Amino acid sequence: MTQPTTVPRATETVGLDVGDRRTSFCHVSAAGVRLQEGEVATTQAGLQKLMDGLAPCRVVVEACGHVHWIAELVRGAGHEVVVANPRELRLISQSGRKSDRNDARMLARLGRVDPELLRPVKLRGEMCRVSRSLLHARDHLVRTRTKLVNLVRGQVKSFGGRVPACSTASFHKRAAVHVPDPLREVCAPVLAVLEQVAEQIKRCDRQIEQVSAEHHPETEVLRQVPGVGPTLALAFAATLETPDRFSSSRTVGNYIGLAPGQYASGSKTPQLRISKRGDRLLRRLLVNAASYILGPFGQDCDLRRFGERLNRGGSQRAKARARIAVARKLACLLHHLWRTGSVWEPCVTRAAH
Repeated sequence: MTQPTTVPRATETVGLDVGDRRTSFCHVSAAGVRLQEGEVATTQAGLQKLMDGLAPCRVVVEACGHVHWIAELVRGAGHEVVVANPRELRLISQSGRKSDRNDARMLARLGRVDPELLRPVKLRGEMCRVSRSLLHARDHLVRTRTKLVNLVRGQVKSFGGRVPACSTASFHKRAAVHVPDPLREVCAPVLAVLEQVAEQIKRCDRQIEQVSAEHHPETEVLRQVPGVGPTLALAFAATLETPDRFSSSRTVGNYIGLAPGQYASGSKTPQLRISKRGDRLLRRLLVNAASYILGPFGQDCDLRRFGERLNRGGSQRAKARARIAVARKLACLLHHLWRTGSVWEPCVTRAAH
């Protein structure tokens, strides 16, 4: 006798379109009947009052800057939370009648029909979010330093001078003697800020080492690979959070956005560019590590040999493709080392022969 299929219990659904100040909501029944809708303040008190007035239901909210504390508040009130991926909601982003009220209605109805249509996002834990905030703070400091260095170089060059090549960390010391007299008062505050920024970057580096040792011991396994420093190791661990969320290491490259997109229709399967749908900072750090592996100081290993095979043409396009391919393989390798805790072998292929 065939066993009956288990049908999930019908539930009411609430869609939340979160704004910085106001949040629109729409409450629909299990049958799709609109029960209530309106606006509340995007505050702890405003949303808590709304959640406390509802029977246990499914709450759908788009991923945004407020989503973590809102998700915790909703769960604490006894409701199910579904965090929708904004990239997948073209019914909302490309709607011809887009408004906060209509967006809340659409979220509620999609969540009522099938939450998988929303491509739910898994929220990270608090410690991983703190670690990623530290990494983003360092990244912004580094980018600010680069902009200030370029500013001084450009101004000095416009007056016929030139600052010799040097590291960005020591630029504020080396550049002072090469600044022309008319620019000294202009560049002095910029060089002073550069010195302070350099000190703060060093402080962030020390914090990254400390956080990695105390809260992310898996980074030691990841740093076995030359080119993977403390910043990349922490970014990889804090972004993925746990290796168990991926059944295969091959899928990690796609999660980070380093795998080609797919658009197969009929007999046509064109080769597309990488999707760039993952975390931007982690993707950039992986590409930088790949550049080091393929560069003059990179160690002989399977990753380097793989990239050199792809770069046999030597063109700029071939170099770029090799760099991206090595970054994707590096992401898969780091996940494998993390999941298995194994020792990295630089040349497995050569050892096999």
